[in-house]
Amino acid sequence: MHARRMTKEVAIGGKVIGGGNPILIQSMTNTKTEDVDATVMQIMELENAGCDIIRCAVPTMEAAKSLGMIKERIRIPIVADIHFDYRLAIAAMENGADKIRINPGNIGSEDRVRAVVREAKDRNIPIRVGVNSGSLEKSLLEKYGGVTAEALVESALHEAAVIEDMGYGNLVISIKSSDVLTCARAHELIADRTDHPLHVGITEAGTLYSGNIKSAVGLGIILYQGIGDTIRVSLTGAPLEEVRSAKRILKTLGLRKGGVEVVSCPTCGRTKIDLVSLANSVEEMVQTLPLDGLKIAVMGCVVNGPGEAGEADLGIAGGDGVGLLIRKGRIIRKVPEPELLSALREELDKLV
Repeated sequence: MHARRMTKEVAIGGKVIGGGNPILIQSMTNTKTEDVDATVMQIMELENAGCDIIRCAVPTMEAAKSLGMIKERIRIPIVADIHFDYRLAIAAMENGADKIRINPGNIGSEDRVRAVVREAKDRNIPIRVGVNSGSLEKSLLEKYGGVTAEALVESALHEAAVIEDMGYGNLVISIKSSDVLTCARAHELIADRTDHPLHVGITEAGTLYSGNIKSAVGLGIILYQGIGDTIRVSLTGAPLEEVRSAKRILKTLGLRKGGVEVVSCPTCGRTKIDLVSLANSVEEMVQTLPLDGLKIAVMGCVVNGPGEAGEADLGIAGGDGVGLLIRKGRIIRKVPEPELLSALREELDKLV
């Protein structure tokens, strides 16, 4: 694992990114921002799952004005996602947005961009300059012969320079592509050319299955090089799954601690219990348990089961319709298969 790239610190509400601070998880609501109750409910669910910063679409003036009411009822910073209408960016900041996400290229004339920058500077609100493969300027597409890593970097640095030339440097940069290797290469290139914090992710990654694989590979490459200050796993589905996946990626790379780790075997012809259902149930059960650093092993047979379960804090080693419940290498008892989940829960409750 490479050392973290040192970037400038940027305060987003009560959170600070860059400067070696922990990598924070972002997600985006898929409710109508104008529906304050539904949006707040979703944000609270995401926060409880581990989301650090939330972004909301602001396509209307009503949505911009709703941010204030939403912010009063949540605890994590809120980012306003703005496209096309500079007035929405100004209204979002007036109504409490902790950060705004814009692409200066689609906000309009220089005067309109300057008006947004002036408001952000007066309130010391950071601006995330977002560029992705679907929003590249025609001139860059012609220059590079299509979407390339170099084109993404040039576009992002140009857009950032537009704001910097207006006297404001409180920026976060995001460059995303749905192509994993293009995205990874773009981050390698830009990391050497700016000290602004980077928000990283694979855009439009896809469904829960394919999107998770693409995000894990892409973010793994990027984060392993010490690049990235905030991350989002972009999935076609419930935002809750984005947060869960992001946490797992960070934990796998040793970039986030805490929570319960569940390991389970891949099953084979020797397995004589319904291990797949059991392992999924165990993983779901431990999601919100206040136990940091605990390891649980759910194993299916006698070959590796007792040994692997013995190395965990708690473990199940499956047998023929039964399972051994193991704690710190010691067999506690033999439990019939239908009672394994509840027996494991009893042991976890003792630890809680």
